[in-house]
Amino acid sequence: MVRLLEQTVPGDAMVAAMAEAMPFPVVIIGRDERIVAGNIGARELFNQTMVGRHYITVLRQPMLLDAIENVLRLSEPAKAVYRITQNQRDQVYEVALNPVIVGDYACVTVAFEDKTDLHDAGQMRRDFVANVSHELRTPLTAVLGFIETLLGPAAADPVARKRFLEIMDKEAKRMNRIVGDLLSLSRVEAERRVRPTEKVDICALLRSVTASLQAFAEKQNVTLILEGLSESEIVPGSQDQLTQVFTNLIENAIKYGGRDKEVHICLTSHTDEPTMRSEAVRVDISDQGEGIPTRHIPRLTERFYRVDNHRSREMGGTGLGLAIVKHILNRHRGRLRIESHPGQGSCFSVILPYE
Repeated sequence: MVRLLEQTVPGDAMVAAMAEAMPFPVVIIGRDERIVAGNIGARELFNQTMVGRHYITVLRQPMLLDAIENVLRLSEPAKAVYRITQNQRDQVYEVALNPVIVGDYACVTVAFEDKTDLHDAGQMRRDFVANVSHELRTPLTAVLGFIETLLGPAAADPVARKRFLEIMDKEAKRMNRIVGDLLSLSRVEAERRVRPTEKVDICALLRSVTASLQAFAEKQNVTLILEGLSESEIVPGSQDQLTQVFTNLIENAIKYGGRDKEVHICLTSHTDEPTMRSEAVRVDISDQGEGIPTRHIPRLTERFYRVDNHRSREMGGTGLGLAIVKHILNRHRGRLRIESHPGQGSCFSVILPYE
């Protein structure tokens, strides 16, 4: 048997074999500016055969082409960014370009490292900071404006003073809700990898939550209907966090389902969910409201995302409720399903495993 290091392999074949061994897309360009090799990752990325073609016809982005040209001319390493849209998703690659010279053989390696997740995470952080700033600035600006008015023109006007103080109280409470939800979201995210171990009776919890929301429902002339509840349904979980989940969802159903309507809370035990490793308990919370357009549903659990900004703020919403629900259910290894059609109401389903 001939040892691997003792084998003699032509230059092009050697670099092609090395490229195929790489775990990320790699393109090899020869000194004649034609592509010598591209591994399976590169062929999938560019969705075409490339060997023998001039690199300009395959790697078409100007920033990358300029970097390749500089490496070929100067024989010095370079870096570039390659952006592409695949499957309706923007992807970002960091590209490392290096000259390789072995004896008389010379080429340029072009390696693509997928940084999409890191880029998305950075964008999410920037969006989050911008959203928090915007959400807090609006009520804060209102409060500061009314304080200035009360210290000036309205100082001696008791009617205006009372009206302004009521508005300031409303805006201050809104800021307090936003800060409270942000702290709650932070706590849930900090514990996301620690699954709760205490036992929670979902039936008792739902009865408690609906009882606490009964006065609010009566104020909206909404009837809460509990269905399918048995003596008890025990799942592992956090009593406080699951109470927060169901309070949020049922309160939303009351708010957005409309006056003089019904909200159904239906429990199904030992349901077989394909995405769960074991049997699960499912709670469907359905309203008779206007429904949600399909395009909004995938984004409902994003922080500060609202279908109707003005209506949500008027009803006291912070835009964080469903994000908190999603993170709590992730911690419980549960699922949130949302079904809605305009004019037919909405159904939010909570699925929790028994084990």
